[in-house]
Amino acid sequence: MDLTGKVALVTGSAQGIGKAIALRLAREGADIIIVDRSDDSRSEEVLAEIMALGRRAIIDPGDIGNVVDNRRIVADGVAKMGQIDVLVNNAGIEHNAPFLAITEADYDAVLEVNLKGTFFLTQAFVQHLRDTQRPGRVINISSVHEELPFPHFTTYCASKGGLKMMMRNLAIELAPFGITVNNIAPGAIETPINTRLLDSPELLTALLGNIPLGRLGKPEDVAGMVAFLAGPDAAYVTGTTMVIDGGLLWNYAEQ
Repeated sequence: MDLTGKVALVTGSAQGIGKAIALRLAREGADIIIVDRSDDSRSEEVLAEIMALGRRAIIDPGDIGNVVDNRRIVADGVAKMGQIDVLVNNAGIEHNAPFLAITEADYDAVLEVNLKGTFFLTQAFVQHLRDTQRPGRVINISSVHEELPFPHFTTYCASKGGLKMMMRNLAIELAPFGITVNNIAPGAIETPINTRLLDSPELLTALLGNIPLGRLGKPEDVAGMVAFLAGPDAAYVTGTTMVIDGGLLWNYAEQ
């Protein structure tokens, strides 16, 4: 999966799945634009690791839920790196609350990052590709919850369900320009967002009983699929969701 000469912008790349994606794409030869909410020690650590691989990298902090920030991030990335070829929409948040307890602020926080932000960052990226008359790849990190109900996480499920239809629609609309659009739907992955699960032996045991492969996923499992979708072997793949869940969806029941 040779990505030499490509520039990838990865949101939420200071930790977890995003960090694994940024490092994997760098190993495949891509230069990386690291996007996270702030330029802190975590972002600096990822920057150092990428540069140690011999790749170019910059940190461009911003709020993915803010449309002005999204447009600035793409403009800055192009100005500093010369181009952007791959957009990985990885940044996402969730909120655990019963339906009747969800406030407007809770709803807005989740939908603005997971759906609105992804929409407008993708729009700015596609505008760059059209201005330069170049093909490109859009890869969204969705979730098995674009299909699977998850009580008490209605805003999260709604955002991922919306992301699925956005992906399918854009795949058709942008195909004539040589732009592919795909989702990756991770299941249970060992990341900071799952700290509560990892700290509860009872919850973890129940979940593992629903996963045929008998383990949680690693961020690197997701990163490998991103590298495939970003590379030449996936040139004819668009409008689909790649599920990475160890078989979780076969017969999952919420405990």
